[in-house]
Amino acid sequence: MAEETGTVETLEFQSEARQLLQLMIHSIYSNKDIFLRELVSNASDALDKLRLETYRDKDLRAETDNLHIEILLDSDARTLTVRDNGIGMSRDDVVNLIGTIAKSGTADFLRKLKESKESAGQDLIGQFGVGFYSSFMVADKVTLVTRRAGSDEGVRWESTGEGTYTIESLSDAPQGTSVTLHLKPADDEDHLYDYTSPWKVREIVKRYSDFITWPVQMAKETKEDEEGGLETVNSMKALWARSKDEVSDEEYHEFYKHISHDWTDPLETVRMQAEGTFEYQALLFLPSRAPVDLFMRDAKRGVQLYVKRVFIMDDCEALMPNYLRFVKGVVDAADLSLNVSREILQQDRQIRAIRRRLEKKILSTVKTMMTEEAEKYATFWQEFGRAVKEGLIDDPENREQILEISSFDSTNHADKPTSLRDYVSRMKDGQEHIYYLTGDSRTVIENSPHLEAFRAKGYEVLILTDPVDEMWTESASGFDGKTFQSVAKGEVDLGDETSEEKKAEYEDLLKWMSATLTDTVKEVRLSSRLTTSPSCIVGDAGDLTPTLEKMYRAMGQELPPVKRVLELNPEHALVTGLRKAFAEHPEDTSLAETAELLHGMALLAEGGELKDPSRFLNLVADRAAKAL
Repeated sequence: MAEETGTVETLEFQSEARQLLQLMIHSIYSNKDIFLRELVSNASDALDKLRLETYRDKDLRAETDNLHIEILLDSDARTLTVRDNGIGMSRDDVVNLIGTIAKSGTADFLRKLKESKESAGQDLIGQFGVGFYSSFMVADKVTLVTRRAGSDEGVRWESTGEGTYTIESLSDAPQGTSVTLHLKPADDEDHLYDYTSPWKVREIVKRYSDFITWPVQMAKETKEDEEGGLETVNSMKALWARSKDEVSDEEYHEFYKHISHDWTDPLETVRMQAEGTFEYQALLFLPSRAPVDLFMRDAKRGVQLYVKRVFIMDDCEALMPNYLRFVKGVVDAADLSLNVSREILQQDRQIRAIRRRLEKKILSTVKTMMTEEAEKYATFWQEFGRAVKEGLIDDPENREQILEISSFDSTNHADKPTSLRDYVSRMKDGQEHIYYLTGDSRTVIENSPHLEAFRAKGYEVLILTDPVDEMWTESASGFDGKTFQSVAKGEVDLGDETSEEKKAEYEDLLKWMSATLTDTVKEVRLSSRLTTSPSCIVGDAGDLTPTLEKMYRAMGQELPPVKRVLELNPEHALVTGLRKAFAEHPEDTSLAETAELLHGMALLAEGGELKDPSRFLNLVADRAAKAL
């Protein structure tokens, strides 16, 4: 027991600190376990600082043997103690670090803290260096005993958090800091667990402090007739800080399973180490299968963030873009404060720079996989391709790199997707566009009349069936100098221009049909994309596709009706017959029904919906009966 050498002084907390203590005592945080993370983190910092000081000052009188953190539990006295033999604190350090919050913005922080209730959760804790105060979430009284390395005099600090604290000098305090919490009664309803329970404390240490460099020790759990002792409860295995040859694939895989809760091995392990302006290490994993919640709105995403091997948060969204939300792993930043919130991270320049580098590393890893490990890449794309393509919309800066690693079905092969690089290599001489068609399924697209002329002339067309394809094709201009062109939009030029004579032949019919179908189509014109079908519906270059229109309406967005263009095949018997009949009997009322049929067939051919299906069926039945 340390002996007192002077009188006990009672001092008042600074007003902001007093307010903060009250908030902690009447805690708004549901996850109270983090008090132990904060205390172990502080102890780890103290050990780091001692190591640094002994490097700098060879004459420092400090004990450096067996540096460690110890957690002592006393269920009878209901106390939990976290003790380290690190740098320790002087009396002034204690007053300045604990009695005062000497940080700007404290008032604003307290206002946010009061307003946040449950919504901010643990994000706000520690924002202004208040980790120590979290002890009062679980303790009625906190006693701190400390002695700075190289000093002969120690200090005892004690408070119930009611606005004052006592401080006194000690003559024989051990080097380092010991924080003893006199625990509140357990209350499961308030998420206040029994923190004298060894299994609970071990669980918290494993969760939050497993990779702390220093050993975190606790009493062995032994039978009554066996002699006890201390054992280290954290692994201290910061795999990301060890060289690659020191770590086996099995260790990487086990670590992946530990952080991802996946039972399969990862598809790929990605290591990064950056030095210079921003120092950080990263150990990332590409899973071998998509999680069930990959496309659920409230799914957790992001990687774990450590600062100097201290766990800060799970699912750090600021470090990974949404389209790479399946990436798991750890980023350990050297220069961040331990006291960071999610809000601060969103604005942090260093975090943004790290994120950009992680993103580029993941994309380059997938590109290497694509060229060197085709089977592994095929698995990756099958599981995550749909999510990755979201980046074509969300991340214009990396759009070219994302297109480079993307694969698409195409008319070139029945079941083997193609890269854009391979598509471009197969383009015909003089071909300027990468042709594509979006639709609900491969079957619908392959049977679309829009493909007829392209198939006849041997032009390859990408077959895009994911909902996200409707979106990114609107925003991506091209790849490798070639522009994207929907075969269902605009007028196509495949080298077969309709002759002026043919245009003159159909001029009257087209004008009449445009007027007759004016409520449903923007224009009726001759087509150069049809070879066997009588008609098709196409959009102008800037028009929404029918699928995209449906998606927006399903999301509750009001859109004006989108009229599209009806194209006719001037070589089809039905169209030539209609032209002839119109020329001979323009007043025949049944011709309008034929025009309606041509429009309805075109809609059905592209997988669209008829405005009045029963009327269309009656027209078809009537025409079939007359033909018999």
